[in-house]
Amino acid sequence: MIEKAGDLMSMAHQLQDKLVMYRHHLHAIPELDLSLPRTTAYVKEVLESMGLKPAPVGESGLTVTIGGQHDGKVVLLRADMDGLPIQEETELSYASLSGNMHACGHDMHTSMLLGAAEILKANEGQLRGTVKLMFQPGEETLHGAKMMLESGILDNPKVDAATMLHVLTGMPLPLGQFVVPEEGGAISASSDWFEIIIRGRGSHGAMPEAAVDPLNVAAHLHLALQGILSREISPTDNAVLTIGVMEGGTTNNVIPDTARMKGSVRTFNTALRDKVETRIREITAGIGETFQAKLEVIYTRGCPEVKTDGGLNEQMRVSIANTFGDGSYIGITELVPGGKLMGSEDFAFVSQAVPSTTVFLNAGNIEDGYRYPVHHPKTMFSDEVLYRGAAAYAAFARDWLESNS
Repeated sequence: MIEKAGDLMSMAHQLQDKLVMYRHHLHAIPELDLSLPRTTAYVKEVLESMGLKPAPVGESGLTVTIGGQHDGKVVLLRADMDGLPIQEETELSYASLSGNMHACGHDMHTSMLLGAAEILKANEGQLRGTVKLMFQPGEETLHGAKMMLESGILDNPKVDAATMLHVLTGMPLPLGQFVVPEEGGAISASSDWFEIIIRGRGSHGAMPEAAVDPLNVAAHLHLALQGILSREISPTDNAVLTIGVMEGGTTNNVIPDTARMKGSVRTFNTALRDKVETRIREITAGIGETFQAKLEVIYTRGCPEVKTDGGLNEQMRVSIANTFGDGSYIGITELVPGGKLMGSEDFAFVSQAVPSTTVFLNAGNIEDGYRYPVHHPKTMFSDEVLYRGAAAYAAFARDWLESNS
């Protein structure tokens, strides 16, 4: 039975050693993007050992349902499984040696959801509906969630609500502290990329009048694009336009034929997202005409903003408080002014399709030596919070189904 929070927590505690084993195994074998053969095989094997029947969803994705013995709604719990192309520098005994690294905690998420699966499976007769698990590849490349949606993850049975958990580290928060959104709305930014190819006319450096200098064009374009943020967007809105690459030329006394720039754009609403793309294209065309160069914009939409539902956020707060006690969570506005993170997350595709919420769990207090943020080669996460994540997943699913039965 999991009718009481204490029972659920007791079971989660009992699974802790097993969750550490899962996590250490996954941490040592990080794989990238949509190609996760070893990771997916391991997760499938663990789920099958619980008596579950996971099914493939697209490339490297897995899903499994628990419950359904009582009529009710369907809630989806998501964990991402992919790593990053980073050489690990942690010196952990289970560190990756492959040149890839679980530097964003996806090994933590996957292990926690495996724990939640065991808790929920052992008590599925009490679930007032169905829990669907989503083990997702390709979050770091923003390919995986969209791929799984296109492959039908939200259907058969149709999903009514969804949640994800993400660990934090390098934060001035107590270990095991949860962070929950307060109001509904966007909590993390959309993510788009662009590349601008500048085709000029090369010349000897001593003869600039014979050239159309693409590096000069790039310099003016960089400054002009920053004017979108400083002069075309209200200070009360949030957006980022970052140029991460400017390159061209091979030696100091030759004006090259071509140059290129690469950048990213982040916003919190569709209208602003569209406006920034339009203005990038217009400004680029204008600069090209001014300096007699040919410019090409290659613009790639990554993922939209993550949206949360106010009612689901409230359910998450209640579930966390009932399971872990008063003071176990803070609101996201206490961590980030305005409650919005400029980072992106491809769970956004799920959140745009069904009502969703998100919970964060601190897995590394900076005062305890967890000094490095996610995506750093030295970043680390504490195993101590694994059972808390498993319990949070399971508690939310149980409570939401009960409240909506």
